[in-house]
Amino acid sequence: MAHSPEGKVLFVEGGLPRERVLARVVNRKSKYEFLKATAVLEASSGRRAPRCPHFGVCGGCLTQHADARTQMAAKQRALEENLARIGRVQAETMLPVVYGEEWGYRRRARWSVRHVAGKGGAMVGFRERRSTHVADTRECHVLPPHIAALIVPLRQLVNRLATPDRIPQIEIAIGDNAAVLVFRHLLPHTAEDLKHLEEFAEGHQVHVWLQPGGPDSAKPFHPRTSELYYDLPEFGVRIAFGPTDFTQVNHGVNRILVSRAVRLLDPQPGERIADLFCGLGNFSLPLARMGAQVIGLEGSRPLIERARRNAAANGLVAQFEVLDLFKQDLSAFGRFDKLLIDPPREGAVELVKSLPDDGWPRRIVYVSCDTATLARDAGILVNLKNFRLSAAGAVNMFPHTAHVESVALFER
Repeated sequence: MAHSPEGKVLFVEGGLPRERVLARVVNRKSKYEFLKATAVLEASSGRRAPRCPHFGVCGGCLTQHADARTQMAAKQRALEENLARIGRVQAETMLPVVYGEEWGYRRRARWSVRHVAGKGGAMVGFRERRSTHVADTRECHVLPPHIAALIVPLRQLVNRLATPDRIPQIEIAIGDNAAVLVFRHLLPHTAEDLKHLEEFAEGHQVHVWLQPGGPDSAKPFHPRTSELYYDLPEFGVRIAFGPTDFTQVNHGVNRILVSRAVRLLDPQPGERIADLFCGLGNFSLPLARMGAQVIGLEGSRPLIERARRNAAANGLVAQFEVLDLFKQDLSAFGRFDKLLIDPPREGAVELVKSLPDDGWPRRIVYVSCDTATLARDAGILVNLKNFRLSAAGAVNMFPHTAHVESVALFER
């Protein structure tokens, strides 16, 4: 960010803090402008050469030109500033930044597919920046190498299908045991198409699923039996998931995040703990392993059913129930000693408003994928509900992007 002499806010793509750059305006508004750096006159010490040759065109990454320390300083600063500006709160302690691996970290991705005759047929990859066009890429450094190596073979595969222009996307989901490619198709495949897909699965050692409709229509094609899992070794937990189920993109950082959240919550045997927006049981099952009485609540029935199966498969006792946490409060489930809240980007404003002003819970760990909604909810907890913000910190779940994952601890 910069400011014009008149005080207008300028967002400069490709610039880094404390740099001097030449930039051109790409979008002008009454109160702010978007610019793109065309030359760097005085470079930041945090600037580096992007690893990927497609950086700047492909929209999969935004900040490869900044080193890891510079990226995370910006994310930590965004967290602190939003807490102060939106929530009017300040953490008593800022937790150390969680870094993780920079490259090959993505275990989930959605590649767009578009048939462009003028570019040799099928294009497979992320979209271009600020565009609906598919970036013309040959490599990707944020996906594991064995999956990134499939970009060109997938282009060739789609070109061989009977209706290559009716394959809009390929979803990637990678577990500790296997990798799944989910082919979205708008028309039925021919027998020859199915032969090509089977050969691709065997030749590249991946599982192929087919999705003719919405996410619930995705089914394994080859092999016929296909399920993914990831392990949380610190807690002796294995979590099974389907390729269209929500899981964290970065499994390595997720392990660190779960460990940090559990330590902050400090579950004790016999304590009643609610895991809100529990999903597959990513936090619930480690908490149950520590001896707590855990109830996982989630609005998605398929996720609750899978969480129950995961608990049984791990030999753990935990209760999982369907509850729309955007509309319903926790009153039907009694009092809880502690809460773990891991909401989607919308946050959990109605939920935190419904908590009693005094008494319970004594402690809340809030895991957030949006610092603005975390800050809003933190303001309610601190300024209206008699909590203090004991600690907060940023987590680098998505290196080379503007996405900021964070975790915060609230105590009475």
